[in-house]
Amino acid sequence: MMPKVRTRLQFRNQLLNLMCHKDHWAWPQFVGPSVSKAQLKIHYQQEYAVYVRDFPVYLARIHGKNPPLSVRKMLAENIFEEDTGKLSLGFSHPGLFITMMQGLGFYGREFDQITLLPATQRYRKWLDRISDHKDWVVGAAVMTIFVEGSLHDRAEMNRPARPKTPRQISAKINSHPLVTYHGVNPEAMDLIRAHQMVEGGHRHDAYAMVVNHAKTREQQDHILDVVQKTLDLWQRYRDGVARACGLHPL
Repeated sequence: MMPKVRTRLQFRNQLLNLMCHKDHWAWPQFVGPSVSKAQLKIHYQQEYAVYVRDFPVYLARIHGKNPPLSVRKMLAENIFEEDTGKLSLGFSHPGLFITMMQGLGFYGREFDQITLLPATQRYRKWLDRISDHKDWVVGAAVMTIFVEGSLHDRAEMNRPARPKTPRQISAKINSHPLVTYHGVNPEAMDLIRAHQMVEGGHRHDAYAMVVNHAKTREQQDHILDVVQKTLDLWQRYRDGVARACGLHPL
């Protein structure tokens, strides 16, 4: 007897269970007071090359698979904001990332040509492959749920999807580790500001996009398998970055 299709709630919960494991032992060190700027440079260079710079390209590949109009609209808005910033501050998100790096004391040209670490390269190749998957829902699950999401997704999904207030945004920026521990001017943190301005409903949109359009048990199983593999490759990618930075489990 074929297994029954999961209900939308069951499927969403299984995706959220996977996202609860998007955590890494080195993260408290990267956001703590003891990490050096040299270590942060390695971390941020790999982040930029593996997904920050080309995230709108990943989304565009999914959009190009011609999903339903409602999904195309969500993807198009996300691509538009990522590449232009016209829904928030008027600058592309990759550009705002470089501004944040300059606030940390790095030169923009240091992010032009980056040598990927071996595990970073494997993760990057996987993201390229999956973003161009023949089933757009699979690509959407990896890009909009896993890559954009965090281990805090369950809490985010339990909160109403509403924009952050200016006070909430300022508090988020002023408490950011780059500001608190490394003296970055809050004015250089417009990437964080833009995220807070436009992404209030992104988590809800991401899960709705995937959960509502995974119609069969086979499709649901495949998505869960792919997200699990993405998590495994991400963990190894983060291991590689931590090793390159000379970090060790505490």
